[in-house]
Amino acid sequence: MEKLQLRQIAEAVGAVCPEDRIIESVVTDTSQVTEGSLFVAIKGERFDGHDFIPKAVENGAAAVLIEHETPDPGVPCLTVPSTREAFLDLAAWYRRLFHTFVVGVTGSVGKTSTKDMICAVLSRKGKTLKTQGNLNNGIGLPKTILRLDGSFQNAVIEMGMSHKGEISRLTRVAQPSAGVITNIGVCHIENLGSQENILSAKLEITEGMSGNAPLILNADDPLLADVCNRIDRDILYYGIDSGTAEVRATEIDEADGATCFNVRYYGRTASVRIPVIGRHNVYNALAAFSVGLTAGMAPEDIVAGLRDYEPSAMRQNIVKKDGITVIIDCYNASPDSMKASLTVLAGLKNPRRIAVLGDMLELGEKAPEMHRMVGRFAGEKGIDAVFGYGPHSEQLLAGAEEKGCPFTKHFSDKKEMAAFLKDYLKEDDAVLYKASRGMALEEVLEAVHGIHAGH
Repeated sequence: MEKLQLRQIAEAVGAVCPEDRIIESVVTDTSQVTEGSLFVAIKGERFDGHDFIPKAVENGAAAVLIEHETPDPGVPCLTVPSTREAFLDLAAWYRRLFHTFVVGVTGSVGKTSTKDMICAVLSRKGKTLKTQGNLNNGIGLPKTILRLDGSFQNAVIEMGMSHKGEISRLTRVAQPSAGVITNIGVCHIENLGSQENILSAKLEITEGMSGNAPLILNADDPLLADVCNRIDRDILYYGIDSGTAEVRATEIDEADGATCFNVRYYGRTASVRIPVIGRHNVYNALAAFSVGLTAGMAPEDIVAGLRDYEPSAMRQNIVKKDGITVIIDCYNASPDSMKASLTVLAGLKNPRRIAVLGDMLELGEKAPEMHRMVGRFAGEKGIDAVFGYGPHSEQLLAGAEEKGCPFTKHFSDKKEMAAFLKDYLKEDDAVLYKASRGMALEEVLEAVHGIHAGH
């Protein structure tokens, strides 16, 4: 972050500045406070940042941003109606200080992997900032924006959502130079009611983009394929099956944990290699390739960036441990991402392919139907055994049994599941671990294989 005057911050958030000071960082966590920090007191469901103001000052905070009067902390206070809104307002003001090429990324599945691939590509063009971990909401996104400084040429900003209107607020902060929507699935259908409503919420990303900023979309997604008929904006489509996609993958070949394919674009062809497998990762790479083209990059630099891509922790990392091929994909789960990971597992040549699956959350009344559908998919793909953890996974196992999966077993306790798997798994097996983040399935992974998945 560039140094700011407290009076500048006060003007950005609509507060009165009682005394000017130099601010060197803006934080919401007292453990991150250093000399010259502005501490933002955020009210959460289980905590109130105002209670930690004395600790923030003790740690060196130069000023505090608050919603209500507190005992005199001994440093200047900026008082606003909502510190959450003020934090977003400050980040939006700060973003406008830079001419950085900003890519906004959203979608139901694949946001983080796509973000990481785009970052790998743009890093070949210049220093690139990206969203860390899951900091893609109303607190995390402004934290990312406030990490910008004059040394960054590019930024890749992930935008998550649970309800309508959230991406609208985030995109007005990030002000993307280009927007990417990976797909429209059923994540958050519990809150939004239908895929059409999810599409509408994702398209809010355009509300913070200038009129000439392009939108990059997956042409193989049936809902996104029709967006060109709904909005007046430059759209660049990528895909595998679609004959109308401007950027298209052909000759896809998976071997030794990597995928090679050709990208055909505007009458030209580039050969690409990415160090991961799965059709969904080809889509992610196509999105990143499209961003590189939009940024004016040479195709050889885009290809080199994709070759350098490294997957994030707990997102479809494939490792060998004690002769067993372990697919680590515990970060999150939806019906679409479950099917993508099961497809990867099914494509392996191991004698036994085993899926260890936990519940998918936030599916509302559709949860039983969606879990059974994923189970049927596992059976159809010829998965040799499916083990489930969590109440909804019973429906998943029932679906697998319907389609002929030879062995299924349900667990309501992770320790029991781990103990069983330790005895069941053997050399040359391939095993997938996947569940929604809230299921903490990595605990089973760590107990069985001694692999610390990371967060």
